[in-house]
Amino acid sequence: MEKNRRLFSSRIKQNLVGKYIAVNDISDSETEFLVWKNQLPEICQYLVNERGGRLFTMVGSDERSWTGALVLYYVFAFDKTQQFITLKVMVSEEEPTFPSLSVELPALNWYEREVKDLLGLRPQGHPDPRPLTLHGDWPEELYPLRKDYNIADWAPRVESRESFMRYQGEDVTEIPVGPIHAGIIEPGHFRFGAVGDTVLHLDARLFYTHRGLEKRSEGQSLQKVLFVAERICGVCALSHAVAYAQAVESAAAVELPLRAKYLRTLFLELERLYNHIGDVGNVCAGFGLAIGVSQGLRLREELLQMNERISGHRYLRGIIALGGMRRDLTPAELSDISLTLERVMAEFAEIVDIILSHDIALNRMRNTGILSLQQANDLEVVGVAARASGRNIDVRRDHPYAAYDRVDFAVPVYQAGDVLARVQVRIDEAAQSVLIIQQVLQQMSTGPVLINLPNISAYRRGMGWVESAKGETVHWLSVGPQDTVERYRIRSATFSNWPAVPLTVPGNIVPDFPLINKSFELCYACCDR
Repeated sequence: MEKNRRLFSSRIKQNLVGKYIAVNDISDSETEFLVWKNQLPEICQYLVNERGGRLFTMVGSDERSWTGALVLYYVFAFDKTQQFITLKVMVSEEEPTFPSLSVELPALNWYEREVKDLLGLRPQGHPDPRPLTLHGDWPEELYPLRKDYNIADWAPRVESRESFMRYQGEDVTEIPVGPIHAGIIEPGHFRFGAVGDTVLHLDARLFYTHRGLEKRSEGQSLQKVLFVAERICGVCALSHAVAYAQAVESAAAVELPLRAKYLRTLFLELERLYNHIGDVGNVCAGFGLAIGVSQGLRLREELLQMNERISGHRYLRGIIALGGMRRDLTPAELSDISLTLERVMAEFAEIVDIILSHDIALNRMRNTGILSLQQANDLEVVGVAARASGRNIDVRRDHPYAAYDRVDFAVPVYQAGDVLARVQVRIDEAAQSVLIIQQVLQQMSTGPVLINLPNISAYRRGMGWVESAKGETVHWLSVGPQDTVERYRIRSATFSNWPAVPLTVPGNIVPDFPLINKSFELCYACCDR
C-alpha cells in the first residue's frame, strides 16, 4: 500500500506541474498542493473525473494573522490507495472571491454557500446565492467565523432575504411544515408544492438552531473541545468524539495502544447497533406498523441500558480520551456485552421477519423515495443512504482507523435506492456489527488503553474520520499555540446527506414524506453545529 501511495502521489505531482505553487507531504497518506484559485476548477475536475477522487470535506479558515489570507482547503479521498489530496487556495481580504464548482461538482453547493455566510468568501458563478447557515435576516457584511468577529456581540436583524420556489397555476398547493413540529423533534422547515397529494417539489430549510460550536472552540484547549465534540449530536456522541480525538492524535503523530484501538472499535459498533435497530423500528412509524415501532424501541432501550452498565452513560459519553480511552472494560462487562447482544439479535431477527413478510409494509417501502446512484455520486452521499443506492463506500474498510484493519466484515450494498433498500442495509449492518464485536472480544489482549500526548506545534493540522451510524463523519483540525484550537471544522454525515432528501420526494404522495425522511434518519443538530 505504501508503494502504491508514493507512486500515486508522484503521478499527481507530475500531471499538475505548472499548475501549483508548492507541494507539501502532510503525512504518509495526505499530500497538500497550494494552487492558484484560477487553476482550482481544472485541478478539482482532474482529481474527480480522471483520478477517481471523491470530495471528503471542504474547509474555510481565517488565517490572516499568520498567513495574511483567508484560506480554502478542498480535501479529496482516494479509496483505492487509502490516500488524501488537499488543495489549498489563498484568498485575499481585498478580493474575497473564488470560482464556484457547484455546477460541475454539485456536492460543493452547501460548502460554498456556507463559507460565503460564515467567512464572506463569495463563490463566483454559484447557481444558488441564497443564505444557507445564516438565515436571510442576518446582516450580509457580518461574518461570524472571521477572527475579528466577537461572539459576544448581538447581531442586529435586517429585512429577510429568504425565498422559496414560486409556483404558477391554481392547481399547485403549497404545504408548509415546520420549523416547529407537533412531535418532539428538532426544527426544520419543509415546503411542498403538490397537485392533489402528489408532490412536485420540496424545499428543505434547516439551520434554525445553529450553535456556533466551531467558533466557540477557537482558542479553547484541545482537551476542553473534546467535551464539545461529544455534544454535537446526541445519538452519534461517540463517533464525533472519536473523530475529534483522531484529528488531535493525527496532529500529534502518535500511535494508540492496541487495546485502546480495539475498545474504540467495540464501542463504535455498539453505537451503530442501537441506532440501526432503533431506526428500523422507527421507519415502521411511517406506515403504522405499531409492533415494529414498539419492539424496535424496546430493543434499543436494552442496548442503551447495557451501554450505561458498561460505560456509565447510555449514549457512551465520557469514555473517549485524547490518546485512547478513559476507562477499560472488565471481563464481566465483556461477558455482559456478549450475552446481551445474543439475546437482542435473536429478538431483532423475529421483528425483521415480521416487517419483511408484511405485504403493506413492503408495498409502502418498495419504490418509495428513490435516490439514484448518479444522484448519490453527484452529491457525495454517504453511509446507509449511499450504500442503499449502489455507492460502495465505507471508511471503516476504505480508510481504516481504530482496529478495523484487524477484523473482517462485509459492506452491504443494494441498488434500488428506495426506503426498503435503506432498511435492508441497516438490518445487514446490524448483523455485521455483531460479527465485528465478536472478533474484537476474541482478539483483544491486555495492555494499556491510554498514552500521554506530546505538545503539538502551532498550526499543525490533523484530520479524523468515522463511519457513524448515519455515515461518514470528518473532523478537520488546525492546532493553535499552546495546544489550543485554531480552527475546528465538523463535517457530519448529515451535512452531506440532507441535500439529497428533497430529490427523493417528488413523484411520491405527501403521506410518504415522513416515511422517506425516517429512512434517511438524519438529525438537525449535526448541521446546527
